Amino acid sequence: MTERESEPTELAELTAVQLLDGYRKGEFSPVDATRAALERAEQLQPVVNAFVRIDADTALAQARESADRWRRGEPAGLVDGVPTTVKDIILLRGTPTLRGSKTVDSGGSWGEDAPSTARLREHGAVFLGKTTTPEYGWKGVTDSPLSGVTRNPYDTSRTAGGSSGGSAAAVALGAGPLSLGTDGGGSVRIPAAFCGIFALKPTYGRVPLYPASAFGTLAHVGPMTRTVADSALLMDVISGPDSRDWSALGPPGSGSCAGSLSGGVRGLRVAYSPSLGGQVAVRPAVAGVVRRAVERLAELGAYVTETDPDFADPVDAFHTLWFSGAARVTQRLGARQLESLDPGLREIRALGGRVSALDYLAAVDVRMELGRRMGLFHDSYDLLLTPTMPITAFEAGVEVPVGSGLRRWTGWTPFTYPFNMTQQPAASLPVGVDGDGLPVGMQLVAARHRDDLVLRAAHALEEVLTNDGLRPGGS
Repeated sequence: MTERESEPTELAELTAVQLLDGYRKGEFSPVDATRAALERAEQLQPVVNAFVRIDADTALAQARESADRWRRGEPAGLVDGVPTTVKDIILLRGTPTLRGSKTVDSGGSWGEDAPSTARLREHGAVFLGKTTTPEYGWKGVTDSPLSGVTRNPYDTSRTAGGSSGGSAAAVALGAGPLSLGTDGGGSVRIPAAFCGIFALKPTYGRVPLYPASAFGTLAHVGPMTRTVADSALLMDVISGPDSRDWSALGPPGSGSCAGSLSGGVRGLRVAYSPSLGGQVAVRPAVAGVVRRAVERLAELGAYVTETDPDFADPVDAFHTLWFSGAARVTQRLGARQLESLDPGLREIRALGGRVSALDYLAAVDVRMELGRRMGLFHDSYDLLLTPTMPITAFEAGVEVPVGSGLRRWTGWTPFTYPFNMTQQPAASLPVGVDGDGLPVGMQLVAARHRDDLVLRAAHALEEVLTNDGLRPGGS
């Protein structure tokens, strides 16, 4: 293979930070990087099915404009020329947002960006296309009547997780180092854990969301990347207020997310909960990998205590909130459209349609009490560490592992959805692989508004695990 032929593969493996450094030094251009990412996307789409749409012509046009800006020494912003993908739940101007559903009409102008894609456009990002999602993002795996099954980059017989599974697979395989996902019950963290990448669910409101989600204030927008530094960079782009989101937070503090990465973990008070007080049955191989990562964090100077937050599984309250959201998002569909829905979505929307106002408010009470308990917990501990998932990736095309006896996806995601209810920042960091070579993720959770602590600790641990050769490779 010639040097020219090998270049796309090399560029596809670079992080956003590395690409920007190369643009700055004139070593390669955004056009080179975009061609490499598009080549990777086209090669791997038939295998993993990560994309709903790849828009090569638009991406290359944006890359050429970026290359001109870099030649003039006038980059538009923090991610000028970086190949980026967007989950097909999030509006992207000029591109249909079909939400994994045959019930969405692809016609029309699609003339509006979501807040996060608007900020990315202002900062010069190159949009490669839209990534797959289950229908309306309703479950923790990625398959839909519209686009079929998205598969795991490490083993294509297994699921990529969800609901941001297309974004996770695309990032893991080098089809753009940056991706936007959404997370209503674990939907950036679940596929990040299964696909061996990093993802952050920020504090609710830190990244504005528009249109408002039918799942209410459970839903977050977050970065999905191969490294913590890339996620911090992306957060610096997409954070901040937008007048279309009534619940968005005010401007971030004076420090940037990228600037928060240094400082390490020495002196941080860290709680390690391997099973949420025995409530979660964690596969031994997963537990072992996570425990070793926790030990490495302690070696870096964190004060680690094995202890559990004081709460019972809030799954019933979460179901009340989630199922009623599913009923709301499908409320205006006609009989024929309802017949075309994912059968599981049809089931939960029917259950959600029977939720009373008093039922809903009772679930909100559970949510508020959970937030109170976690607020008090973080008076004593800066961070909470858990496995992201109790298992590794299972069979593709099913909602729950075959033979598990579980009914709904929440049965195998007990570590993630509680922190959508509390609106805390929570991330999944790849910390190793199990005996089958499948990635294992560790979840890092902090008090609301302490996204900086999550990023700083994840970055410190990522560095040492990379040096140890223990992080999944991602391609």
